[in-house]
Amino acid sequence: MTGTSSTTFAASATGQRQPASLDEVIDLVLRQGLQERDLFGPTEPAAGRSPQASLRAARRAYRAMARLVHPDVVPAGRRVDAARTFARLTELWEAYQLAADAAAGGAHGMRRGDRPDQAGVVVVSRGRLAHTVGERYADGDIATLYRVARTVPTDGGGPAAKVGLVDGDDPPYLVKIAHSAADDDLVAREAAALRRIARFGDPRFAPYVPRLVDTGRFADPAAGGGSRRANVLGRLDGFVPLSRVHAAYPGGVDPRDAAWMWRRLLVAIGYAHRAGVAHGAVLPDHVLIHPDDHGLVLVDWCYSAIPDPADDAVVAAAHRPEAGRPEPGRLGATRRGVDDPSRRIPALVAAYADWYPPEVARREPPGAATDIALATRCVSYLLGDPDPAGLGAAVPAQIRRFLGGCLLPAPAMRPDDAWRLLGELDELLDRLYGRRRFRPFTMPRSAR
Repeated sequence: MTGTSSTTFAASATGQRQPASLDEVIDLVLRQGLQERDLFGPTEPAAGRSPQASLRAARRAYRAMARLVHPDVVPAGRRVDAARTFARLTELWEAYQLAADAAAGGAHGMRRGDRPDQAGVVVVSRGRLAHTVGERYADGDIATLYRVARTVPTDGGGPAAKVGLVDGDDPPYLVKIAHSAADDDLVAREAAALRRIARFGDPRFAPYVPRLVDTGRFADPAAGGGSRRANVLGRLDGFVPLSRVHAAYPGGVDPRDAAWMWRRLLVAIGYAHRAGVAHGAVLPDHVLIHPDDHGLVLVDWCYSAIPDPADDAVVAAAHRPEAGRPEPGRLGATRRGVDDPSRRIPALVAAYADWYPPEVARREPPGAATDIALATRCVSYLLGDPDPAGLGAAVPAQIRRFLGGCLLPAPAMRPDDAWRLLGELDELLDRLYGRRRFRPFTMPRSAR
């Protein structure tokens, strides 16, 4: 879909036809200066309609307009106007969510800087376990992570150890709860992705993604006791996001330090791709490293997609080689219809909107090349600038060229196999630095 598409969208949350072209959105947002209520609908739900349903309809309207004005999908001569419109549209969407939350009495949990505290609620799982939510652990862009204060059986049965879990006080788990009930579908999407990776991925690489311990539901006091989804994940103590690494080293880390992070990031996305899953948001806040152990975990699978769902038996046979590095290959052959929402990335992270390759804004199913492009931005960002063209002479020219080759505009022009790319990267690093040696990496104590 291009910025001049004449595609007709469904009626918007306002009851009017949604804008169907770049020019229409620019006119509404910049020239007419419409406000959030005019674009996304009233913040008070209509009679007989739940606040969650109204918010979902408004979200669809926002996403449709955001796709039309994303700077990466418009002609080069329109990018300045598109960027201004996209920025203003994002501001209006945030204002709408805050107003809708106030109108719903806080049911959406969309308070800027003051997320609702779910400590004390109990998540009950299908496995007949009750996980009591403890103190806040970390905030993400769509969800909050809480420590699990206690895990116990719900029916007086045997200990959680019977199903491979730790029970009692302070088990090594986290509960993930979306800030808004309207994003519970993204929590479910993450659980589906992690289950698929665990089922079809090579178990040797399981430490590169979070462990999905359990899933369940809880009664949300902020939503009048309505049922909400939650994921229970293994806790990752000692890890820090790449955004924090960049903050500690704003001028860029040594390329030899970036090398091990780069290699492990390719392993993480290659592991998922072999299971038929695209992460969809390989961004600095979602890539965690352990500075001392040189570990890496790719987290937040809420934006994931299964772009080319294949027959399970085919995926299992193709993506679990007996030994050695997994054989090169692509995501499976398409089986589902083009309108299947699980095939596409469901949303963009607004803070990194200009990092996404063009196919995301065009609403094309992501491929391996999509995740590789985002991972490449992360590595270039670690080295000092998300655009390899902005990197200085401290980064060898060969590395800058290698990064640039992973960011070409068309997916078909980019590398599309993380494992093969890892082999090529290893060859480059061997030529530049010789045999690999462990190189300690230190984060300033204040940045941990």
